[in-house]
Amino acid sequence: MATRNIIKIGNPLLREHSREVTVFDEKLGILIDDMTETMFQANGVGLAAPQVGILRRVCVVSTDGDKVYELVNPRIIKSSGEQKGVEGCLSVPGKRGTVVRPKKITVEAFDRHGVRKKYNVEGFTAVAFCHEMDHLDGILYIDKATNEEDDEE
Repeated sequence: MATRNIIKIGNPLLREHSREVTVFDEKLGILIDDMTETMFQANGVGLAAPQVGILRRVCVVSTDGDKVYELVNPRIIKSSGEQKGVEGCLSVPGKRGTVVRPKKITVEAFDRHGVRKKYNVEGFTAVAFCHEMDHLDGILYIDKATNEEDDEE
């Protein structure tokens, strides 16, 4: 595994639409492993492939520091409720903003081996899934945020 560079706001790749993954091979597994290591190294809870300069529909999420969700070609098939919370982003350092997201979502995605999975998540994990999946369409949380402010850290 290797740590990859996280690109920052202003890099045009963050605004591109990512392409679907069609080949499930060792190269994809290496990308997912590298993204996971990069996410943990940066103290993040999620990371999308565009954030490391790869325009593929891949993201990883770990909201508890233990279980890592590997999402390849993810799509939301059901959502309900609403929650509002403060978000930040590894590609938008030093900023935070309030974003409205679904409270519960059901997501279909493939794992690194091409096996279709279904995830029912809620709360903060649903926020993280939505945030990372937005990256795959070139959308940053700041596009949806209200009252953006400097991070207090």
